[in-house]
Amino acid sequence: MAFVALTSLFIHEIRVMGPFSPIHLLSLFVLVALLVSIRAARRNNLERHRKGMVYMYVLGLLLTGAFTLLPGRAMHTVFFGS
Repeated sequence: MAFVALTSLFIHEIRVMGPFSPIHLLSLFVLVALLVSIRAARRNNLERHRKGMVYMYVLGLLLTGAFTLLPGRAMHTVFFGS
C-alpha cells in the first residue's frame, strides 16, 4: 500500500489544483492511515489497527479504483468503449 500511494504522487494526468488531483489527497490519507495503523498495532491497540486497515482498504483501493473509471481514462475505454 505504501509503494502504491507513494508512486501515485507522481501521476499528474488529472489536474484539478495545479498539478494535483483528488487522488493525491487519497494517497496522502493512505500513507497517514498506514503509519497510524502500524503504530496502533505496535502499541497493541488492535481495534484501532483494524479500523485503520479497513478505512485504508476502502478509501485507498476501492475509491481510487473507481477514479480509474472516469471518462477519458484508459480503464474507462477498456470497460465502456470510447
